[in-house]
Amino acid sequence: MSTPRPVFFVSDSTGITAETVGHSLLSHFEDEAFDETILSFIDTETKASNAIDKIARAGKKTGMRPIVIETIINPAVRTIIQQSEAHVVDIISTFLNPLEEFLGRPANIRIGRPEISADHGRYQRRIDAMQFALENDDGRRLEHYGQADIILVGISRSGKTPTSIFLALQANVYAANYPLTDDDFDRPVLPKALEPYREKLFGLTIEPKRLNQIRDGRKANSGYASLRKCEDEVRMAEALFRKYGIPFIDTTRLSIEEISTRIIVDKRLREKISTV
Repeated sequence: MSTPRPVFFVSDSTGITAETVGHSLLSHFEDEAFDETILSFIDTETKASNAIDKIARAGKKTGMRPIVIETIINPAVRTIIQQSEAHVVDIISTFLNPLEEFLGRPANIRIGRPEISADHGRYQRRIDAMQFALENDDGRRLEHYGQADIILVGISRSGKTPTSIFLALQANVYAANYPLTDDDFDRPVLPKALEPYREKLFGLTIEPKRLNQIRDGRKANSGYASLRKCEDEVRMAEALFRKYGIPFIDTTRLSIEEISTRIIVDKRLREKISTV
């Protein structure tokens, strides 16, 4: 496997925007391997200098020019980041400057999140949805499935956790996820914990070769990562989805945004959330 190119999502706030847009951009280069790092709250010149030192070390270690995808507001801080030896993608300037020209006025730029007082209910639901996603990740707290808007089902490393979190953050969806394991494949029936919630289930699958690459990056040369194991698990998971009429999507060439949007549309989640 080739050495992954270092990618840094750099922000003077949480880094969610930089990461989200960055993932969308990088998803179009499926033959490239990336080693991603989030550098959040880079809001002083000192922090920016430390950040470019870290970026430089990653480039030297890998022998590859890093990519930086940044959403820095402060001009002084942004200038330092742009002086790094990386290829820098400046999201704010790329999109905001043309919009300012079109509207004929400067943007009222503020670091951090927007005001939430006018829509506190929606913001609070987002916080609650995020907490729900974290607490109900990977089959934890099955007794809470009745509160879920969606339950993602799939084998290990098929994209369940990032999709659950994205659904919570971007769509205020209460998303749980359930991992299909060898125990579930011993008997080709729907896991008992999922039986009462069939209408909430949505499956995620992935091409075996891509799954093999992802797992090998975590546990190289293990039985868990072997291509044969990946092929068997994908085949059995898809057979289970078809047997029980569970809609599912192949995540191999899709960004998290695309996966989430298709789930929202297919399960009509926007209509449900809007009535809450």
